[in-house]
Amino acid sequence: MGKARRPVQIIVLLCIVVLGAYAINSAVLGRGNDKPVVGSKPPAVKLLGLDGKVHTLDEYKGKAIVINFWATWCTYCVNEMPALQQQWEKWRDSGVIVLGINTGEDKMTVTNFTQQLGTDFPILFDTDNEAVRDYGVVPMPTTFFVDKKGKIASIQQGELNLKTLNEQIKQLVQTEG
Repeated sequence: MGKARRPVQIIVLLCIVVLGAYAINSAVLGRGNDKPVVGSKPPAVKLLGLDGKVHTLDEYKGKAIVINFWATWCTYCVNEMPALQQQWEKWRDSGVIVLGINTGEDKMTVTNFTQQLGTDFPILFDTDNEAVRDYGVVPMPTTFFVDKKGKIASIQQGELNLKTLNEQIKQLVQTEG
């Protein structure tokens, strides 16, 4: 009777190993393969802003949105912050929203940083990195350009310069909504 149970035990063990590997993979890499791609809608966010208010993407419906994931410890993020601020100042009257999503830092650190640089576009806090997981952000900075129809027009990983930002935003503004 012991030999007959051996194959059943092996099958049960294999099922446990496969399910465990799937669970670990999902936890490490996020929620499967549903990270946003060009042409898809960006994942919803509900994040506290530096202004003390809760912000969602729905409040910017019909507008072009630049969603930039950043942190103060990220050299490339710090380097591109003045360019983001310049583009915010240039395009906000055209209905472009620049959202900076800070990844996992405290309010004092972010407040000091934004005041030092003179950054005044909306900054949101992703304290538990849920948005980072939902968006599949790996390198920082990563920037999502969302058109007026609410679809991701492009995704840029790494530091952006003023010219590239301007070109990307110009394309968003020229796209008919």
